[in-house]
Amino acid sequence: MIKPIDIENYILETFQDVYPLSTWGEKSFFLNPENKFKRGTYFATIKQKDGENDKASNLSQENIYRLNIGISKDMYLSLFDSLPKRPSKGGIILGNYNFQKKDIILPHPIYGWMGWISILNPSQKTFKNCKSLLKNAYLKALKITFKKEQLLIKKI
Repeated sequence: MIKPIDIENYILETFQDVYPLSTWGEKSFFLNPENKFKRGTYFATIKQKDGENDKASNLSQENIYRLNIGISKDMYLSLFDSLPKRPSKGGIILGNYNFQKKDIILPHPIYGWMGWISILNPSQKTFKNCKSLLKNAYLKALKITFKKEQLLIKKI
């Protein structure tokens, strides 16, 4: 099993202008060139404890964590048949998924409808596959950030 710190180091060493932020029992990774925005565009998180509305993966177990990646819609649809519907508040997406299964790429239990995926405790082999998914998410964040920058310029 790869450790959360190894994933964090990979992200910070591989992608430019990325800033980590620890909140709500997770470490979020934001793309924020030149710190132009309050936080920037986040594209990945490492979650190590259950949240009030996010208990599907049972992260309260010892040594369990979940890598979450916000990939493009096209990439998501190459992995899964369709985007799930948005769950009701406090619910999880519908589908035949075991969100407590380790080392498998699944839709994110809550944000799958937005194109987010999740992996509990990825192995070295699975994390190799995650590297291209992280790159896809970073490139998606770059596009979103570029659009935000264009809006800032228009306001000036």
